[in-house]
Amino acid sequence: MIATVADIVKKAIENCKKAGDIKTEELPDIVIEKPKRDEFGDFATNAAMLLASKEEKPPRQIAELIAREIRRPSSHVKKVDVAGPGFINIFMEDGYWFGFLKDVHGLKQRYGTADIGAGAKIQIEFVSANPTGPLHIGHGRGAAVGDSLANILKATGFDVTKEYYVNDAGRQVRILGESVRRRYDEEFGGKKAPFPEDFYKGDYVKEVARDYWKKYSNTPQAVSTITFQEFACKAMLERIKKDLKDFGVEFDNWFSEKKELRDNGLVMTAINELEKKGFIFSEDDAQWFRTMQFGDDKNRVLSKADGELTYFASDVAYHREKMKRGFSTIVNVWGADHHGYEARVRASLKAFGYDDNVLKIIFIQLVTLLRNSVPVPMGKREGEFVTLRQVIDEVGKDACRFFFLMRKSDTHLEFDLELAKKQAPENPVFYVQYAYARICSIIKHAKEKGISLPKTEHINIKLLSLKEELDIIKKLALFPDIVKGSAIAMEPHRITFYLQELAALFHPYYNKNRVVTEDIQITNARLYLCEAVKIVMENGLKLLGISTPEEM
Repeated sequence: MIATVADIVKKAIENCKKAGDIKTEELPDIVIEKPKRDEFGDFATNAAMLLASKEEKPPRQIAELIAREIRRPSSHVKKVDVAGPGFINIFMEDGYWFGFLKDVHGLKQRYGTADIGAGAKIQIEFVSANPTGPLHIGHGRGAAVGDSLANILKATGFDVTKEYYVNDAGRQVRILGESVRRRYDEEFGGKKAPFPEDFYKGDYVKEVARDYWKKYSNTPQAVSTITFQEFACKAMLERIKKDLKDFGVEFDNWFSEKKELRDNGLVMTAINELEKKGFIFSEDDAQWFRTMQFGDDKNRVLSKADGELTYFASDVAYHREKMKRGFSTIVNVWGADHHGYEARVRASLKAFGYDDNVLKIIFIQLVTLLRNSVPVPMGKREGEFVTLRQVIDEVGKDACRFFFLMRKSDTHLEFDLELAKKQAPENPVFYVQYAYARICSIIKHAKEKGISLPKTEHINIKLLSLKEELDIIKKLALFPDIVKGSAIAMEPHRITFYLQELAALFHPYYNKNRVVTEDIQITNARLYLCEAVKIVMENGLKLLGISTPEEM
């Protein structure tokens, strides 16, 4: 939609050039915006102000020249105004908007999709929580963002791989295994062992110890062949997979640090390659990577004096391996506490000769849980915290995902549990889903009266003459641009905002106007509009991984 208007403005400027009114050869990028107020038109552009310095003319004078060309017999433009210092406001004919209504019905589930990705391979790595404990609400927000972004990118023509990086090697996994062993010894061996400060203390550790006992208490020979570390890591990973599946998130690939990087020797291969390039040096018996040479604020350790590899060493090898798989873009969805890691990971890509612009990082800010606007206290016992599972069980998957996607990822989010459960207009997810359910009810009511959904060729669209109806149609027309914009900016929350705005237009319209009336032509036109809203609602909610209940 916006691209079409941009073409109209470009053509007008080209005509001004042909007439000698504009002499600039290289035109600036044409920016088309939707004004916040209806009286400022359907679209506005500041193209004249961008040209003013090059043309050495007042921007308003240039705007009048461009507006004159747009006013010439042109498809679908009803009126053009010049406002303020040189804004060009464009009003479109109603027929232009009615065309989008037909597009919704013609494309149905494909409305809003695009091919801007042209099959480019994108990997999105998200969640990637250490398998040392349950997922918490911060992981849940990252999961909702990563999964919805994958849906949006797929819908716009990208070849997307969703990946979970499993940190199943190194110190934290050894500590998990030892934590489980000590709880096992306490409960089943009668041994009271000291429990260091950095060990995992949550109740889930005791649960894993009990599971270990159930499986191996009667087979002592098996206890010696499987370590607590391997059992505990696998047990926690299965819990994580279950929580994510119930949250509507499934990955294309689970990438094991231990099996696919360390056991296969890829970490040492990466370090050796960096050494050959001259980017490794030794100091204090440790091996260092000269990341400062590539923009990091200090050099980083890859292997310690005792020979143990750092987590960064695995990150270096992992990102090298990502690039070798042929992804044109790699997206990392990280918690806000990982800001400091960006420079060192970019340094590793540059050191291997890759353009670090292929790496896109989305930082997920913290979530504060509220109950009736009051912060929920975290567990007082050591090792306890609010888990994603607890929130899903209390408010449901749909509300959980929607609330996590209601703000831009890098802004703090307040999640009110009681609000998320309310079946009332102030609950955003209920408000959106209820709009969908209402339309299903309208269509059912019409069928009970013997009125089927009308076909495009049987509709007199001009009967949709109310301002509220045209406002809804204009909002439907915007959906493909919203989806494209979300994909390009990698911002799933734009879809959430859009659906709330669409619902906010539909509910008042429904409350004020009867859809099924005695006038069959008006009934058909309004049913046609309602069905279009239903299609777009369903397409948008599907991108967010949220269901479309027909009754509420």
